Amino acid sequence: MAPARRPPMQDPLLVTLEALRRGVLEPREAQRRIARLAIRQVGDRARLDLLRHHRTGAPEVVYGRNKEPRDLLRLLRELAGANHQALATGATPAHAHHLKAHLPPGFTLTHNPRARTLWLRRKGYRPPKTGRAGILTAGTSDIPVAEEANVTLQMMGVETRTAYDVGVAGIHRLYTPLQEMQEWGARALIAVAGMEGVLPTVVAGLVDVPVIGVPTSVGYGVGGQGVGALITMLQSCAPGLAVVNVDNGFGAGVVAGMIAKASQSPGPRSSKKTYTRNSP
Repeated sequence: MAPARRPPMQDPLLVTLEALRRGVLEPREAQRRIARLAIRQVGDRARLDLLRHHRTGAPEVVYGRNKEPRDLLRLLRELAGANHQALATGATPAHAHHLKAHLPPGFTLTHNPRARTLWLRRKGYRPPKTGRAGILTAGTSDIPVAEEANVTLQMMGVETRTAYDVGVAGIHRLYTPLQEMQEWGARALIAVAGMEGVLPTVVAGLVDVPVIGVPTSVGYGVGGQGVGALITMLQSCAPGLAVVNVDNGFGAGVVAGMIAKASQSPGPRSSKKTYTRNSP
């Protein structure tokens, strides 16, 4: 006998609003519950924005750099307790070791050392699917930044496909994976490149979906730790290309995820009648 399927986990805010709609919850109690969900003070320093994903489409993510492992664990635990999942970027091996040793009951931890991410989730939780996006890199040295974008998209419920090491030094490598991503239905593409940073311009000139360029701090001295690639992308003549900061895989993932999510959503309904020339 097949195991019974678990019902999908409900968002606490939606549960509260539905109870208010059905009249089983008083407005003042609903207000108190929502207030508890909105901002949570953690210790004497951090204030977590627990409802950010409802307001902006992307949840608050913890940046691990310069944080003590025990503080990072506490922040992730609070976020995941409220929203079923939490992500840390810029995580170190020490962070990963501490979280694995003190994993909260009922949660699973996914550590991507290449992306330097830690993804804490309730057991059985899967983000609702919200579209598709593709990720390309110019070289293999750009993969860590691309993987950060990949994990971010997965956390947002976006299906991903990747094609690494398809830069312009061997541009014939690009065409097949790019065509496959378009046929698969990617609604946004992320192009990650260091050195001279040309790949996003080439991609944007070949596709009919938005492209997010990510410059990386990969290259020799004159590139200025990614500044050369950044300037190239900003100076692009290809329309449809947006650019995030150097090494900002997370930011690129959020933008691509929001585009993918919007492409899956129906347009606004209008109550007005549309008239043609022959309408009475």
